[in-house]
Amino acid sequence: MAENNKRKWIVLALVAALVLVVIIVIAGRAQAPAVSIVKVSREDLASAITSNGKVEPISPFVAHTQFPTFVDKVMATEGQSVHRGQVVLVLDAADMKSQLAQARADLLAAQTALQNARTGGPPSDVAQLEGDLQKAQSQVANLERTQKVLADLVAKQAATQDELAQNQAALAQARANLQALQQRMAALKQQASVDVQTATLRVKQDQDQVQAFEAKLRSATVTALLDGTLYSLPVRVGDYVKVGDILAEMADLRQVRVRAFIDEPDLGWLAPGEDVQVSWDAVPNRTWTGKVEQIPKQVVARNTRSVGEVLCSVKNDKVELLPNINVEVRIVVRQRPQVLVVPRVAVRYDNGQHYVFVFDGEKVHRRDIAVGIASSDKYEVVSGLSLGDRIGVPGDIDVKDGMEIRPAEAK
Repeated sequence: MAENNKRKWIVLALVAALVLVVIIVIAGRAQAPAVSIVKVSREDLASAITSNGKVEPISPFVAHTQFPTFVDKVMATEGQSVHRGQVVLVLDAADMKSQLAQARADLLAAQTALQNARTGGPPSDVAQLEGDLQKAQSQVANLERTQKVLADLVAKQAATQDELAQNQAALAQARANLQALQQRMAALKQQASVDVQTATLRVKQDQDQVQAFEAKLRSATVTALLDGTLYSLPVRVGDYVKVGDILAEMADLRQVRVRAFIDEPDLGWLAPGEDVQVSWDAVPNRTWTGKVEQIPKQVVARNTRSVGEVLCSVKNDKVELLPNINVEVRIVVRQRPQVLVVPRVAVRYDNGQHYVFVFDGEKVHRRDIAVGIASSDKYEVVSGLSLGDRIGVPGDIDVKDGMEIRPAEAK
């Protein structure tokens, strides 16, 4: 009987010890920290550069004021679609018309002066001088014939010496008059040669003046040079505008340019033709796509940053992106199809080595890995892990190699 009781107590003691061990183990596991667990998966991965940028029109038409005046009519509204040849606004051009009329009159006078200079002088003066020359030449010729006849008659004693002398004096006077007229004609031609150069210059100046006034007069009527959008119209009827003021800005906004401000360290990844994604806070959940067009040749200071201005062409079929708005730009610089990936938050870095904590069912163990490209939230795993491996995501917990954890499967 005593032997049976002794055995019974031994069995009870063993059971109690076993229960105590189980309780201790369960309690120990209950105290182990909970760590999220994710599986290594295979996905398409893209590495991108994200920055800010500004939308610009491509080949915009900007109408400027070419003379000071007032806005007479406005026949369009800002933001509307316009067609080639459509009148947008009209300026008061009464004073410009008056100046143009005076310039045309001045040009006509200069052209007349040039024509006169090319013909030797004013027509009336030239005609008068040519008539006087003809008369003087005829008079000299007549007196020369008379002189010869009188000389023959004197030799035959049919005329007196006095008659011969009187004709000789008249001939000398006629020759002097002819010489004076010839000198006047030569001087007139010489002056005309000088006047041709002066008049030619004056005609050119007056022609330029007329063309300038005509261009200004045409500019008084602002018309659309293309089918597009009138995205800026800063003037109203009655506004006074100065030379150089912007009257209207138009462009075809179905294709726009985005000037992306990329930080200097990221410029080396960029190349023409890379995919671009643009987002705008004013239109959430909407993305516009495009391509990198031009890589900068220099960096510039922008506030506290050193950036390169990368030009991107972006499709804007619905004309939602407006010129001068600020947008977010994402440029995809590298892509890998169906690679092993892990969350970036699960990867640690120590002395030049990336590593993760692999979960074996009870504990986590450090494992060194090699990574490739990275997206905003994931790393490509080049080596060190296999598809389906379970990885601990430490979070705020200071996980150690060999630590026992409670797994919490990440969603």
